[in-house]
Amino acid sequence: MNIRGAGGTSGGVGQFFFGLALTGLGLYMFLSRIVVVSSLGTLFGFGGFGLVLIPLGLGFALLFFDARSIIGWGLTVGSFLTIMVGVINNLTFFFKPTNLLVTLLMIVMIGGGFGLIVRSFKDYEKKDPLTGDPL
Repeated sequence: MNIRGAGGTSGGVGQFFFGLALTGLGLYMFLSRIVVVSSLGTLFGFGGFGLVLIPLGLGFALLFFDARSIIGWGLTVGSFLTIMVGVINNLTFFFKPTNLLVTLLMIVMIGGGFGLIVRSFKDYEKKDPLTGDPL
């Protein structure tokens, strides 16, 4: 039985997991520096939020009358998705102040870890360029 490395290649499994850990730690450090804020005025978004509640209520009414109502499901799901998009659309993301060294460390960890992951999939066996058979 021929045991293969990461991705079925002769690359290194250890290299893959080290890159995965490095990328994960870098992403954690980066994402932990992001603050998400919203205010009550913008939470429900785009001015006409109250108008979205009318088809939502109508959809619920149709579903209580007949749970198989396609129009009721469409109104309910469509209104709910519209509300969710409006809330997400009005969130504001800020990157907390941090020094340049830490920011560079995060970027190098994410990029270097990703590079190690991709490199671990590289096949290091020497092959005949004409036939593709191992040498």
